Amino acid sequence: MYNIRHSRAEDIEAIMQIIDAGRSIMRQSGNNNQWTCGYPDRKTIMDDINSGNHYLVSLNNKPVAVFTFLKGPDITYKRIFDGNWLDNDKDYCVIHRAGKLSQYKGVLEEILQYCFQFTDNIKVDTHRDNHIMQHLLEKNGFTYCGIIYLLNGNERLAYQKIIK
Repeated sequence: MYNIRHSRAEDIEAIMQIIDAGRSIMRQSGNNNQWTCGYPDRKTIMDDINSGNHYLVSLNNKPVAVFTFLKGPDITYKRIFDGNWLDNDKDYCVIHRAGKLSQYKGVLEEILQYCFQFTDNIKVDTHRDNHIMQHLLEKNGFTYCGIIYLLNGNERLAYQKIIK
């Protein structure tokens, strides 16, 4: 059974190894355009840790996955193109920077189950080339809502799930 807890500064080396493994999974699946130029870097992750928004997933005390989970609003979600959010008025949370070691299965389901303990409304975005994440989001009941743009102008596909 997976265990999820807030990440700590002393976890940074294991976290960065998981980030590198996630990047490798992306490259092997043909996603060469997400998590480039060193992103997410150590500073980004430490900022997430210091703000209390970064989480470590472990199995038998071995770190196997990471993610950032925070309350909205997310500035990049304010405008959506070629679609609509399922709800614009309801408070929501966001999952960012999720990555895992390749040999572990069912991790996203565990992350989502954990996060839905704290909210009934989650928004997520992913790269157009990240077919694995798109499939997993849809498999877990997320609805494709449209396109958002990051602060640097990069396009992302936006998903949302509301538990009623």
